This record gives sequence, C-alpha cells and structure tokens, in this order.
Amino acid sequence: MFLFESIPWYSALMWCVVLAGLIGLNEVTRRWRAAGLAFFVLLPLVLTIFVWPNTAGAGSSTGTWFHWVKVYSALAGCLGFMALRYHPNLAAKRWALVFPPAILALNIAEAVIRDFQVGGMTEGMHDGVYMIGGAWNYMNGIAGILNLVTICGWAGIFIGRSKSKDMIWPDMLWFWVIAYDLWNFAYVYNAVGDHSFYAGAALLISCTIPAFWLKKGAWLQHRAHTLALWMMFTMAVPTFVTSSTFAVQSSHSPAALFTVSALSLAANVAVVVYQVRTIVRKRRNPLTGAELFEHLPQYQEVVEAERPQAVQTPVAAAV
Repeated sequence: MFLFESIPWYSALMWCVVLAGLIGLNEVTRRWRAAGLAFFVLLPLVLTIFVWPNTAGAGSSTGTWFHWVKVYSALAGCLGFMALRYHPNLAAKRWALVFPPAILALNIAEAVIRDFQVGGMTEGMHDGVYMIGGAWNYMNGIAGILNLVTICGWAGIFIGRSKSKDMIWPDMLWFWVIAYDLWNFAYVYNAVGDHSFYAGAALLISCTIPAFWLKKGAWLQHRAHTLALWMMFTMAVPTFVTSSTFAVQSSHSPAALFTVSALSLAANVAVVVYQVRTIVRKRRNPLTGAELFEHLPQYQEVVEAERPQAVQTPVAAAV
C-alpha cells in the first residue's frame, strides 16, 4: 500500500474502536465537569507517579521529550479551557482569551521544531522509531508555521449556551481545520510514521467529526480532549502502536512522505492566500484578535446556535 503496509481486518476494526472510543470519551468529558476532572487531573497524577516512569522511559517510542511535553501541554489546554468554560467571570476577560490561541500555537510550534529536527536525521531507528529524514520534513515544518500564523479571531471566543458550556471559537472554520489536519497528519507520518495509522488518522478524525457534526465551533476543545486522552493511553501502552497485534507499520516510502507533506504545504498556502484576501477586502486586523469571517454563513450558523441570547457582542468585549 502507498501510506502503510498491509492493514488486516482486525487492525481496521481496532482503528474504528479507537475512533469511537475517543469520540465517546470526548463527549463524556465535555458534558460533565466531574468526568473532565477525573480524566484530566486525577488520572494524569496516577499515571505520572506510577505508570509513565516505567512505560515512557529512555528507549521507548514514547520516551522522547516531545511526547512528555505534548501530553502535559494537551492536559494544560484541557484544564485551561475548563477554567474558561466553568468560570464566567474569567471567560469575560479579554486577556484570558489569549490562552486558547497561545496553547494551540505552542502545540503547533512543538511539532514544527520536531519536524525540522527529524529532517536532519539519517535513515534508521531514532528514539525507538524508524525515521527517514528529508526535504518533506522541512516542507511540512513550513506548513506548520503557516498554520500557526493563520490562527485568527480569538477575541470572538465565547462560552456556548448549552448545558455542556462548550468553548466556542466561531472564526475557526472548516478550511483552517482541514489544513491543520493535513499538516498534523504529515507531521505524525514524518516523525513517528509507525504510529500514524492511529495517532495520525484516527486521532485527527476523532476531533474533526465532533467539530463538524456534534458540536460545531468547539474544534479546539475537541482537539485538546482527544489529544490528551490518546497521549495518556499511548504513553501507558506504547507497544499498542509499535508491536501489538493491531499495530500497522508505515510504508516508509519517500514518495509517500513527500506527497503528504506537499498536500499539507499546499493546503496551508491556500489558507494564507484566502486569509490575506479577506484581510485586505474586509479591512480587518487579525493581530488584534479581530474576527475575519463574520460574513460567512458557517460562522453565522455557529454564533446563532451557541451564543447566549442576552449577549449581543463577544464576551471578549468585556474586560
């Protein structure tokens, strides 16, 4: 196969189980505060003390600096978003709304640094993973930078009116999300290719499906929850993606590596072009957090469905 070696039926079935499990746990943790605290505070404490020092140490495929930083930054995102969601006075402060784009930018920057790092590696085993460094890493690193600089509209974040009190970011629309997905899949495929069947495809789809159909406008919240859940699992059971019955290996094909990175770069260049066009035509300044896409029906749909009726302007307007 082009991207992966053969995918047996039981691995395909397990992929569906992982996808459904992540979507289901995301729904549980976003709907009930107690579940969020249990999964994103209590469970990580137990794993940090009793499990990860044994399973994610030196030599493990999840024992690199990147995996440790990624799990804690994802958890920080989950807890920070919960603070905004459940404390209206905090969510009403403009300075507090800097946190979501900042933690997102940090997570993208971590991966960009790692992509550039892998680009200089020789073919072979590194940190417990088979890697082939090359031009594709640098291409995708550039795509990640473009994805980071096109983060926009954070001042329009507000807390939805449903019982789950979701963090809604209406300016984060489908085209940016798709560009992110292509970039992030290419990163995982480039840097930890043998993990990418699950950590790339299943993980990314598990937050994209809720963002498009279950709770629109809350993509970043879905992403933080599913990423934290997956990272905790894979650091506790690293053999699941490397040597278990269900593991699916990358094809390690330079053509495949180049293709996914080229798609990632092309998509993110397209988002940059569209965003610049919007900035010029609508005369909006994204550096101030101003929303760029208020004129689009997808934006209006999210706002009409989620904004509290008594609020006429984004909560970010209050300081």
